[in-house]
Amino acid sequence: MSNYRFYMPSLNHMGPNCLEEAIKDLAGMGFKKALIVAGKVLTKNGLVDGVVEKLGAAGLNCVVFAGTQPNPTCGNVEEGLALLQKEECDCVISIGGGSPHDCAKGIALVATNGGSIKDYEGLDKSAKPQLPLVCINTTAGTASEITRFTIITDESRHVKMAIVDKNTTPIMSVNDPALMTGMPKSLTAATGMDALTHAVEAYVSIAATPVTDACAIKGIELIAKWLRAAVYNGDNMEARDNMAYAQLLAGMAFNNASLGYVHAMAHQLGGFYDLPHGVCNAVLLPHVSQFNARVCPEKFAEIARAMGVNTTNLSPREAADRALAEIRALSADLGIPAGLADLGAKEEDIPALADNALKDACGLTNPIQATRDEIIGIYKAAF
Repeated sequence: MSNYRFYMPSLNHMGPNCLEEAIKDLAGMGFKKALIVAGKVLTKNGLVDGVVEKLGAAGLNCVVFAGTQPNPTCGNVEEGLALLQKEECDCVISIGGGSPHDCAKGIALVATNGGSIKDYEGLDKSAKPQLPLVCINTTAGTASEITRFTIITDESRHVKMAIVDKNTTPIMSVNDPALMTGMPKSLTAATGMDALTHAVEAYVSIAATPVTDACAIKGIELIAKWLRAAVYNGDNMEARDNMAYAQLLAGMAFNNASLGYVHAMAHQLGGFYDLPHGVCNAVLLPHVSQFNARVCPEKFAEIARAMGVNTTNLSPREAADRALAEIRALSADLGIPAGLADLGAKEEDIPALADNALKDACGLTNPIQATRDEIIGIYKAAF
Protein backbone atom coordinates (compact mmCIF):
# COMPACT_ATOMS: atom_id res chain seq x y z
CA MET A 1 0.00 0.00 0.00
CA SER A 2 1.36 3.44 -0.93
CA ASN A 3 1.70 6.44 1.40
CA TYR A 4 -1.61 7.98 2.35
CA ARG A 5 -2.99 11.42 3.25
CA PHE A 6 -6.35 11.93 4.92
CA TYR A 7 -7.98 15.33 4.37
CA MET A 8 -10.76 16.72 6.57
CA PRO A 9 -11.56 19.96 8.45
CA SER A 10 -9.85 20.14 11.82
CA LEU A 11 -13.14 20.77 13.64
CA ASN A 12 -16.53 19.24 12.82
CA HIS A 13 -19.71 19.91 14.80
CA MET A 14 -22.44 17.24 14.65
CA GLY A 15 -25.86 16.75 16.23
CA PRO A 16 -29.12 18.62 16.93
CA ASN A 17 -28.59 22.30 17.77
CA CYS A 18 -24.80 22.04 17.49
CA LEU A 19 -24.84 25.39 15.68
CA GLU A 20 -24.83 27.18 19.03
CA GLU A 21 -21.54 25.54 20.09
CA ALA A 22 -20.06 26.11 16.64
CA ILE A 23 -20.74 29.84 16.86
CA LYS A 24 -18.98 29.97 20.24
CA ASP A 25 -15.93 28.31 18.69
CA LEU A 26 -16.08 30.64 15.70
CA ALA A 27 -16.28 33.71 17.95
CA GLY A 28 -13.08 32.61 19.63
CA MET A 29 -11.10 32.54 16.40
CA GLY A 30 -10.62 36.29 16.29
CA PHE A 31 -12.17 37.08 12.92
CA LYS A 32 -13.49 40.61 12.40
CA LYS A 33 -15.81 40.40 9.39
CA ALA A 34 -17.25 37.44 7.50
CA LEU A 35 -18.56 37.14 3.97
CA ILE A 36 -21.70 34.98 4.23
CA VAL A 37 -22.24 32.96 1.04
CA ALA A 38 -25.74 31.58 0.51
CA GLY A 39 -28.46 30.99 -2.05
CA LYS A 40 -31.64 32.93 -2.65
CA VAL A 41 -34.04 30.41 -1.06
CA LEU A 42 -32.40 30.27 2.37
CA THR A 43 -31.93 34.03 2.28
CA LYS A 44 -35.60 34.64 1.53
CA ASN A 45 -36.94 32.16 4.12
CA GLY A 46 -35.05 33.81 6.95
CA LEU A 47 -32.61 31.03 7.81
CA VAL A 48 -29.58 33.07 6.76
CA ASP A 49 -30.77 36.13 8.70
CA GLY A 50 -31.21 33.95 11.78
CA VAL A 51 -27.62 32.69 11.58
CA VAL A 52 -26.26 36.17 10.84
CA GLU A 53 -28.08 37.51 13.92
CA LYS A 54 -26.47 34.83 16.11
CA LEU A 55 -23.04 35.55 14.63
CA GLY A 56 -23.52 39.26 15.26
CA ALA A 57 -24.51 38.61 18.87
CA ALA A 58 -21.25 36.64 19.22
CA GLY A 59 -19.28 39.65 17.98
CA LEU A 60 -18.72 38.80 14.31
CA ASN A 61 -19.81 41.34 11.70
CA CYS A 62 -21.22 39.87 8.48
CA VAL A 63 -22.01 40.88 4.92
CA VAL A 64 -24.23 38.56 2.85
CA PHE A 65 -23.63 37.44 -0.73
CA ALA A 66 -26.85 35.68 -1.77
CA GLY A 67 -26.02 35.26 -5.45
CA THR A 68 -25.09 31.58 -5.50
CA GLN A 69 -26.92 29.65 -8.23
CA PRO A 70 -27.89 25.97 -7.79
CA ASN A 71 -24.92 25.13 -10.03
CA PRO A 72 -22.45 27.87 -9.00
CA THR A 73 -20.65 29.60 -11.84
CA CYS A 74 -17.38 31.44 -12.43
CA GLY A 75 -19.48 34.60 -12.50
CA ASN A 76 -20.88 33.83 -9.03
CA VAL A 77 -17.34 33.42 -7.70
CA GLU A 78 -16.25 36.74 -9.26
CA GLU A 79 -19.26 38.60 -7.82
CA GLY A 80 -18.73 37.17 -4.35
CA LEU A 81 -15.00 37.92 -4.47
CA ALA A 82 -15.67 41.54 -5.43
CA LEU A 83 -17.97 41.95 -2.42
CA LEU A 84 -15.43 40.27 -0.12
CA GLN A 85 -12.68 42.63 -1.26
CA LYS A 86 -14.89 45.71 -1.08
CA GLU A 87 -15.97 44.90 2.48
CA GLU A 88 -12.46 43.74 3.53
CA CYS A 89 -13.70 40.44 4.97
CA ASP A 90 -11.14 38.22 6.70
CA CYS A 91 -13.10 34.94 6.56
CA VAL A 92 -15.89 33.25 4.63
CA ILE A 93 -18.92 31.39 6.02
CA SER A 94 -21.18 29.40 3.71
CA ILE A 95 -24.73 28.48 4.67
CA GLY A 96 -26.68 25.86 2.71
CA GLY A 97 -25.76 22.82 0.66
CA GLY A 98 -23.12 22.04 -1.93
CA SER A 99 -23.81 25.09 -4.09
CA PRO A 100 -22.95 27.83 -1.56
CA HIS A 101 -20.14 25.71 -0.09
CA ASP A 102 -18.51 25.28 -3.50
CA CYS A 103 -19.01 28.94 -4.41
CA ALA A 104 -17.50 29.95 -1.07
CA LYS A 105 -14.49 27.70 -1.67
CA GLY A 106 -13.95 29.35 -5.04
CA ILE A 107 -14.15 32.83 -3.51
CA ALA A 108 -11.84 31.96 -0.61
CA LEU A 109 -9.28 30.28 -2.88
CA VAL A 110 -9.03 33.13 -5.39
CA ALA A 111 -9.00 35.69 -2.55
CA THR A 112 -5.55 34.50 -1.46
CA ASN A 113 -4.14 33.00 -4.67
CA GLY A 114 -5.29 35.58 -7.23
CA GLY A 115 -6.24 35.08 -10.86
CA SER A 116 -9.48 33.38 -11.88
CA ILE A 117 -11.14 30.27 -10.47
CA LYS A 118 -10.57 28.74 -13.92
CA ASP A 119 -6.84 28.70 -13.14
CA TYR A 120 -7.38 26.03 -10.47
CA GLU A 121 -9.23 23.36 -12.46
CA GLY A 122 -7.62 19.99 -11.79
CA LEU A 123 -5.55 18.71 -8.88
CA ASP A 124 -3.76 20.94 -6.33
CA LYS A 125 -3.14 23.93 -8.60
CA SER A 126 -3.08 26.55 -5.83
CA ALA A 127 0.05 27.73 -4.01
CA LYS A 128 -1.47 29.17 -0.82
CA PRO A 129 -4.18 28.22 1.69
CA GLN A 130 -7.52 29.85 0.99
CA LEU A 131 -9.09 32.48 3.25
CA PRO A 132 -10.43 30.70 6.38
CA LEU A 133 -13.75 29.02 5.50
CA VAL A 134 -16.49 27.68 7.78
CA CYS A 135 -19.34 25.67 6.21
CA ILE A 136 -22.74 25.49 7.90
CA ASN A 137 -24.60 22.67 6.20
CA THR A 138 -28.37 22.48 5.63
CA THR A 139 -28.57 19.40 3.38
CA ALA A 140 -27.53 15.77 3.79
CA GLY A 141 -25.79 14.89 0.58
CA THR A 142 -22.88 16.71 -1.01
CA ALA A 143 -20.50 16.69 1.98
CA SER A 144 -18.86 19.75 0.40
CA GLU A 145 -18.61 21.19 3.91
CA ILE A 146 -15.73 18.78 4.67
CA THR A 147 -14.11 18.09 1.30
CA ARG A 148 -11.30 19.42 -0.89
CA PHE A 149 -13.58 19.10 -3.95
CA THR A 150 -15.05 22.22 -5.55
CA ILE A 151 -17.34 22.07 -8.59
CA ILE A 152 -17.80 25.33 -10.50
CA THR A 153 -19.57 25.73 -13.85
CA ASP A 154 -17.61 27.51 -16.58
CA GLU A 155 -20.45 29.26 -18.40
CA SER A 156 -18.38 29.89 -21.51
CA ARG A 157 -17.67 26.17 -22.07
CA HIS A 158 -20.87 24.78 -20.46
CA VAL A 159 -18.60 22.52 -18.43
CA LYS A 160 -18.49 21.80 -14.71
CA MET A 161 -14.90 22.20 -13.58
CA ALA A 162 -13.62 19.76 -10.95
CA ILE A 163 -11.21 21.58 -8.66
CA VAL A 164 -9.60 19.09 -6.27
CA ASP A 165 -7.27 21.02 -3.99
CA LYS A 166 -6.16 20.47 -0.39
CA ASN A 167 -6.28 24.24 0.10
CA THR A 168 -10.07 24.31 -0.36
CA THR A 169 -10.62 22.19 2.77
CA PRO A 170 -12.71 24.24 5.25
CA ILE A 171 -11.40 24.84 8.77
CA MET A 172 -14.75 23.93 10.35
CA SER A 173 -17.94 22.13 9.34
CA VAL A 174 -21.33 22.29 11.04
CA ASN A 175 -23.94 19.57 10.50
CA ASP A 176 -26.95 20.52 12.60
CA PRO A 177 -29.97 18.37 11.62
CA ALA A 178 -32.25 21.02 13.11
CA LEU A 179 -31.31 23.15 10.08
CA MET A 180 -32.28 20.33 7.70
CA THR A 181 -35.90 19.72 8.70
CA GLY A 182 -37.16 22.32 6.24
CA MET A 183 -35.66 20.61 3.20
CA PRO A 184 -38.36 19.64 0.66
CA LYS A 185 -38.81 15.97 -0.20
CA SER A 186 -37.29 16.29 -3.66
CA LEU A 187 -34.12 17.94 -2.32
CA THR A 188 -33.83 15.41 0.52
CA ALA A 189 -34.10 12.58 -2.01
CA ALA A 190 -31.62 14.08 -4.48
CA THR A 191 -29.00 14.94 -1.87
CA GLY A 192 -29.43 11.55 -0.19
CA MET A 193 -28.79 9.76 -3.47
CA ASP A 194 -25.78 12.02 -4.00
CA ALA A 195 -24.41 10.77 -0.67
CA LEU A 196 -25.05 7.16 -1.67
CA THR A 197 -23.18 7.76 -4.93
CA HIS A 198 -20.24 9.22 -2.99
CA ALA A 199 -20.07 6.16 -0.76
CA VAL A 200 -20.41 3.62 -3.58
CA GLU A 201 -17.89 5.31 -5.87
CA ALA A 202 -15.37 5.74 -3.04
CA TYR A 203 -15.78 2.09 -2.02
CA VAL A 204 -14.97 0.75 -5.49
CA SER A 205 -12.31 3.40 -6.22
CA ILE A 206 -8.78 2.24 -7.03
CA ALA A 207 -7.59 4.73 -4.38
CA ALA A 208 -9.68 3.18 -1.59
CA THR A 209 -8.05 2.35 1.74
CA PRO A 210 -9.25 0.57 4.91
CA VAL A 211 -10.13 4.00 6.34
CA THR A 212 -12.26 5.07 3.36
CA ASP A 213 -13.83 1.60 3.08
CA ALA A 214 -15.01 1.78 6.70
CA CYS A 215 -16.51 5.24 6.14
CA ALA A 216 -18.15 4.24 2.86
CA ILE A 217 -19.77 1.03 4.11
CA LYS A 218 -21.14 2.65 7.27
CA GLY A 219 -22.47 5.52 5.17
CA ILE A 220 -24.25 3.08 2.85
CA GLU A 221 -25.78 1.25 5.83
CA LEU A 222 -27.17 4.49 7.28
CA ILE A 223 -28.52 5.73 3.95
CA ALA A 224 -30.28 2.42 3.23
CA LYS A 225 -31.87 2.54 6.69
CA TRP A 226 -32.77 6.22 7.07
CA LEU A 227 -33.12 7.99 3.71
CA ARG A 228 -36.70 6.94 3.03
CA ALA A 229 -37.75 8.13 6.51
CA ALA A 230 -36.00 11.49 6.01
CA VAL A 231 -37.75 11.99 2.66
CA TYR A 232 -41.24 11.04 3.75
CA ASN A 233 -41.15 12.54 7.25
CA GLY A 234 -38.91 15.58 7.10
CA ASP A 235 -39.48 16.38 10.78
CA ASN A 236 -38.08 13.00 11.87
CA MET A 237 -35.03 14.29 13.75
CA GLU A 238 -33.55 10.82 14.19
CA ALA A 239 -33.65 10.25 10.43
CA ARG A 240 -32.22 13.72 9.71
CA ASP A 241 -29.42 13.20 12.25
CA ASN A 242 -28.49 9.79 10.86
CA MET A 243 -28.52 11.11 7.29
CA ALA A 244 -26.22 13.95 8.39
CA TYR A 245 -23.80 11.35 9.72
CA ALA A 246 -24.23 9.22 6.58
CA GLN A 247 -23.38 12.03 4.18
CA LEU A 248 -20.43 13.07 6.36
CA LEU A 249 -19.06 9.51 6.31
CA ALA A 250 -19.56 9.30 2.54
CA GLY A 251 -17.75 12.63 2.23
CA MET A 252 -14.85 11.39 4.35
CA ALA A 253 -14.64 8.40 2.01
CA PHE A 254 -14.66 10.18 -1.34
CA ASN A 255 -12.61 13.15 -0.13
CA ASN A 256 -9.73 10.72 0.23
CA ALA A 257 -10.50 7.87 -2.22
CA SER A 258 -12.02 10.15 -4.88
CA LEU A 259 -14.90 9.11 -7.14
CA GLY A 260 -15.57 7.60 -10.57
CA TYR A 261 -17.54 7.79 -13.80
CA VAL A 262 -20.90 8.55 -12.18
CA HIS A 263 -19.60 11.94 -11.14
CA ALA A 264 -17.50 12.45 -14.26
CA MET A 265 -20.62 11.91 -16.37
CA ALA A 266 -23.05 13.74 -14.07
CA HIS A 267 -20.88 16.86 -14.11
CA GLN A 268 -21.36 17.11 -17.87
CA LEU A 269 -25.14 16.87 -17.58
CA GLY A 270 -25.10 19.66 -15.01
CA GLY A 271 -22.84 21.80 -17.18
CA PHE A 272 -24.85 21.26 -20.35
CA TYR A 273 -28.39 21.50 -19.00
CA ASP A 274 -28.06 23.09 -15.53
CA LEU A 275 -29.60 19.97 -13.96
CA PRO A 276 -29.59 19.06 -10.24
CA HIS A 277 -26.40 17.13 -9.49
CA GLY A 278 -27.90 14.59 -7.09
CA VAL A 279 -30.64 13.57 -9.52
CA CYS A 280 -28.10 13.09 -12.34
CA ASN A 281 -26.02 10.90 -10.02
CA ALA A 282 -29.04 8.85 -9.01
CA VAL A 283 -30.02 8.15 -12.63
CA LEU A 284 -26.46 7.22 -13.66
CA LEU A 285 -25.43 5.24 -10.56
CA PRO A 286 -26.97 1.84 -11.44
CA HIS A 287 -25.73 2.03 -15.04
CA VAL A 288 -22.13 2.90 -14.16
CA SER A 289 -22.24 0.35 -11.34
CA GLN A 290 -23.31 -2.35 -13.79
CA PHE A 291 -20.29 -1.46 -15.93
CA ASN A 292 -17.96 -1.52 -12.90
CA ALA A 293 -19.35 -4.69 -11.32
CA ARG A 294 -17.65 -6.74 -14.05
CA VAL A 295 -14.26 -6.10 -12.45
CA CYS A 296 -15.11 -5.85 -8.72
CA PRO A 297 -18.26 -7.94 -8.05
CA GLU A 298 -17.07 -8.73 -4.53
CA LYS A 299 -17.14 -5.01 -3.68
CA PHE A 300 -20.71 -4.70 -4.89
CA ALA A 301 -21.60 -7.84 -2.92
CA GLU A 302 -20.45 -5.97 0.21
CA ILE A 303 -22.57 -2.99 -0.85
CA ALA A 304 -25.58 -5.32 -1.15
CA ARG A 305 -25.00 -6.57 2.39
CA ALA A 306 -24.64 -3.00 3.67
CA MET A 307 -28.03 -2.23 2.10
CA GLY A 308 -29.61 -5.10 4.00
CA VAL A 309 -29.63 -7.77 1.30
CA ASN A 310 -29.25 -11.40 2.40
CA THR A 311 -26.50 -12.69 0.09
CA THR A 312 -26.23 -16.19 1.59
CA ASN A 313 -25.52 -18.80 -1.12
CA LEU A 314 -25.17 -16.09 -3.79
CA SER A 315 -22.04 -15.78 -5.92
CA PRO A 316 -20.29 -12.38 -5.86
CA ARG A 317 -21.77 -11.60 -9.28
CA GLU A 318 -25.29 -12.56 -8.16
CA ALA A 319 -24.89 -10.50 -5.00
CA ALA A 320 -23.62 -7.57 -7.07
CA ASP A 321 -26.76 -7.75 -9.19
CA ARG A 322 -28.82 -7.57 -6.00
CA ALA A 323 -26.94 -4.40 -5.01
CA LEU A 324 -27.86 -2.80 -8.33
CA ALA A 325 -31.49 -3.84 -7.83
CA GLU A 326 -31.51 -2.28 -4.34
CA ILE A 327 -30.10 0.98 -5.67
CA ARG A 328 -32.77 1.10 -8.37
CA ALA A 329 -35.51 0.29 -5.84
CA LEU A 330 -34.36 3.07 -3.50
CA SER A 331 -34.37 5.61 -6.35
CA ALA A 332 -37.85 4.51 -7.41
CA ASP A 333 -39.18 4.73 -3.84
CA LEU A 334 -37.88 8.28 -3.59
CA GLY A 335 -39.46 9.42 -6.85
CA ILE A 336 -36.19 9.91 -8.73
CA PRO A 337 -36.82 10.15 -12.52
CA ALA A 338 -36.23 6.85 -14.33
CA GLY A 339 -33.94 8.16 -17.08
CA LEU A 340 -32.05 11.08 -18.55
CA ALA A 341 -34.77 11.74 -21.11
CA ASP A 342 -37.08 12.66 -18.23
CA LEU A 343 -34.55 15.33 -17.21
CA GLY A 344 -34.54 16.94 -20.66
CA ALA A 345 -31.18 15.57 -21.84
CA LYS A 346 -30.83 15.02 -25.60
CA GLU A 347 -29.35 11.95 -27.23
CA GLU A 348 -27.67 14.02 -29.94
CA ASP A 349 -25.51 15.62 -27.20
CA ILE A 350 -24.13 12.28 -25.98
CA PRO A 351 -20.87 12.35 -28.01
CA ALA A 352 -19.97 15.78 -26.62
CA LEU A 353 -20.97 14.72 -23.11
CA ALA A 354 -18.76 11.64 -23.40
CA ASP A 355 -15.77 13.64 -24.64
CA ASN A 356 -16.01 15.98 -21.66
CA ALA A 357 -16.62 13.15 -19.18
CA LEU A 358 -13.37 11.49 -20.22
CA LYS A 359 -11.52 14.70 -19.31
CA ASP A 360 -13.06 14.89 -15.82
CA ALA A 361 -10.59 14.15 -13.01
CA CYS A 362 -13.17 12.07 -11.15
CA GLY A 363 -12.90 9.28 -13.74
CA LEU A 364 -9.24 8.61 -12.96
CA THR A 365 -10.06 6.45 -9.93
CA ASN A 366 -12.89 4.45 -11.50
CA PRO A 367 -12.18 0.71 -11.07
CA ILE A 368 -11.96 0.23 -14.83
CA GLN A 369 -11.03 2.77 -17.48
CA ALA A 370 -13.65 3.13 -20.21
CA THR A 371 -13.36 3.85 -23.88
CA ARG A 372 -15.30 6.69 -25.47
CA ASP A 373 -17.72 4.18 -26.97
CA GLU A 374 -18.30 2.62 -23.54
CA ILE A 375 -19.09 6.00 -21.98
CA ILE A 376 -21.48 6.69 -24.86
CA GLY A 377 -23.09 3.29 -24.21
CA ILE A 378 -23.61 4.06 -20.54
CA TYR A 379 -25.22 7.41 -21.36
CA LYS A 380 -27.53 5.72 -23.88
CA ALA A 381 -28.50 3.02 -21.38
CA ALA A 382 -29.41 5.74 -18.89
CA PHE A 383 -31.88 7.36 -21.27
